[in-house]
Amino acid sequence: MTTRPPEDHGLRLTAKVFSDIERRDYDQPEFRQAVHEVLESLEPALERHGEYVDGRVLERLCEPERQIIFRVPWTDDSGDVHVNRGFRVEFNSALGPYKGGLRFHPSVDLGIVKFLGFEQIFKNALTGLPIGGGKGGSDFDPKGRSDSEVMRFCQSFMTELHRHIGEYTDVPAGDIGVGRREIGYLFGQYKRITNRYESGVLTGKGLNWGGSQVRTEATGYGTVYFVGEMLRERGEGFDGRRVVVSGSGNVAVYAAQKAAELGGTVVAMSDSAGYIVDDSGIDLDLVRDIKETRAGRISEYADRLGRAKHVDGGSIWDVPCDIALPCATQNELDRRSAETLVGNGVTAVGEGANMPTTPAAVKVFSDAGVAFGPGKAANAGGVATSGLEMQQNASRDSWHFDYTDRRLSEIMADIHTMCRETAETYGAPGNYVLGANIAGFVKVADTMRELGVI
Repeated sequence: MTTRPPEDHGLRLTAKVFSDIERRDYDQPEFRQAVHEVLESLEPALERHGEYVDGRVLERLCEPERQIIFRVPWTDDSGDVHVNRGFRVEFNSALGPYKGGLRFHPSVDLGIVKFLGFEQIFKNALTGLPIGGGKGGSDFDPKGRSDSEVMRFCQSFMTELHRHIGEYTDVPAGDIGVGRREIGYLFGQYKRITNRYESGVLTGKGLNWGGSQVRTEATGYGTVYFVGEMLRERGEGFDGRRVVVSGSGNVAVYAAQKAAELGGTVVAMSDSAGYIVDDSGIDLDLVRDIKETRAGRISEYADRLGRAKHVDGGSIWDVPCDIALPCATQNELDRRSAETLVGNGVTAVGEGANMPTTPAAVKVFSDAGVAFGPGKAANAGGVATSGLEMQQNASRDSWHFDYTDRRLSEIMADIHTMCRETAETYGAPGNYVLGANIAGFVKVADTMRELGVI
């Protein structure tokens, strides 16, 4: 029989766990931020359920099962040798094989990968699919590199990584800097080394060789589906609403597309150098041409379309809107920006990126009654569709776009319901952050207890 712990037990336990993480991982601010946000939300669950205190489930959950760091040597087109660092953090496999993307970007280090992997545990649990959490990548920057250089890097990266992954062990996917081209080079090298055609070992593949319809669109579409569910709870929708989307990469473009399809007017998008404003609605075909076809800067949009304006630097969140979709990078939306959005009448915010909103900004939205969809729920569409790709690979099947899109929409609706009902159960109706964190935690923690101390 489980004895109900004292009312402050959850608070004392989470404080101790976080203190240990601060001591051991003092040089990993993003990881500490992600853990702190989750631990704060878990206090009500720990106070109500003493079984989660037994067996140090929380401590085990916050420590990766495996952290792999390796050297990646490669040669450029001039024959010069470069050495990058590769990472794979296999965080938690209680629910299934580790699942999470690979990020190629100069900012990648162990702390970034751990933060992303930790978030992935809960995100994957919320999808309802049998997948655990992991993440990986390298500080390699593919920008400005030729296809041959990217291929040689990917082959060197996979030469080491292949020994740690498999369709029943760890299934990487793409992330920032890793698209269909990189996945192709990685899979080609895996097949070459192993002499096995294991389609399920990577997701985000080309449609001709095991990829899933909607995978490219999934994270952006899923974010909008989740925000649409939050709005529906309030008797609202996208129709006639001004929408601001940060970023202009894959997630941002498809979030903007789906928001427009649902009746919203996307009035602003951005890149690292600034943002554009087009009050009549962003021309997404032009954005794709600039960013995807010619790898240009978003400023070219205003140069080619006189009705729009470009703002160097600054904050895209200064643009008045009803719905904000941060889809660029972590901690891009701070307290001041949140206050500006609230002052301009924003009613809903959905995180398309991983942890793009600082804790102080989340509090501003919460205090103002803004519907806020945290990334581990709102941007789970990408990994959900990766899970669907794994199902197709396992059955040697291929699904149509509309069917896969419908499955994605259903999964996002289920995630919303789970988060909403969990928040209500724990006395915080409308708090999707608490709902997402507790719902994901309970599913993983219950399974960890059933599997024993491993």
